[in-house]
Amino acid sequence: MCGLKDANSKEFNPTTKFPVISLLEDQEIIEYKGGTMRLGAYQCNFLEGSKVHSIYKNASAMERHRHRYEVTLKFRSTLEEHGLTCSGINPQTGLVEVVELGNHPWFICTQYHPEFKSKPTKPHPLFTDFIRAAITGKK
Repeated sequence: MCGLKDANSKEFNPTTKFPVISLLEDQEIIEYKGGTMRLGAYQCNFLEGSKVHSIYKNASAMERHRHRYEVTLKFRSTLEEHGLTCSGINPQTGLVEVVELGNHPWFICTQYHPEFKSKPTKPHPLFTDFIRAAITGKK
């Protein structure tokens, strides 16, 4: 999509020429990774007019994380130039929290884990909207 032949995550291919997903720079130097994940709740600001903004009906949310790999920021502009929208950003770090693909019926990827805040009787808004889109076939 972006002309980055064999782009990959460094988690799956540590020698990829185009690591669009990688460890945070401060994690690269840590040899033993135990206890070094990005854990807990972090703020995510939503791009006004984005799909995720309309789903949450709010400008931001606190969402829970449990990971150590991130969208590599040096590839952000390339991804955006080729159709991905970085629609959720952490205001303290500038890290990409949410991406959307506008020409797709429902393509939202989150860095955080919405299942951590979802219950059978109160599903996360992203799950509710995904099911709505699947049933109606509409964006």
